Amino acid sequence: VYEEARKTDWKRYGEQLAAYKAQLTPAQAAALKEERRKQLARRRSIRAKRELTLLGKPKRARSSFNIFLSENFQESEGNSPVAKLKKLFDTWQKMSASQKQPYLQLAQDDKVRYENEMKSWEAKMIELGREDLVRSKRQRLKKKPAETAKQTETAKAKASSSGKKAKLKKSEE
Repeated sequence: VYEEARKTDWKRYGEQLAAYKAQLTPAQAAALKEERRKQLARRRSIRAKRELTLLGKPKRARSSFNIFLSENFQESEGNSPVAKLKKLFDTWQKMSASQKQPYLQLAQDDKVRYENEMKSWEAKMIELGREDLVRSKRQRLKKKPAETAKQTETAKAKASSSGKKAKLKKSEE
């Protein structure tokens, strides 16, 4: 009984959806399609992030400002969290380099911790056969030389053209 009701409801839903889509303008249909694409992309990214969490990927290293915030947020004055953040940001801006030094050192230590944990996590992922999750240094190296080669060529071209202009000006004098 319920299967028959489901089939008839599904058929009715399909007809109503087709009628609704038929009355949309092309711009509305495109907007609806774009919204659907964004929703699916958001779901995919959430699933990917959840999977990484389940696999035990280490949390990123904290910045010196982030460490400062976590230590001082509770004691800071302000009615709302936004007001507290603004107050702490102003305090951070006014701090001297020597006052920031302990936070900078803690951030460096956290960065070392993160790098070590990532190396061991990536080794574990390779063991499990999940090379797709490993940050590949080879890919970065392949991309960078091509980009840097183009940049150096343009820099050399600029330097040589400006050098020629300078030589011309000197010879004209």
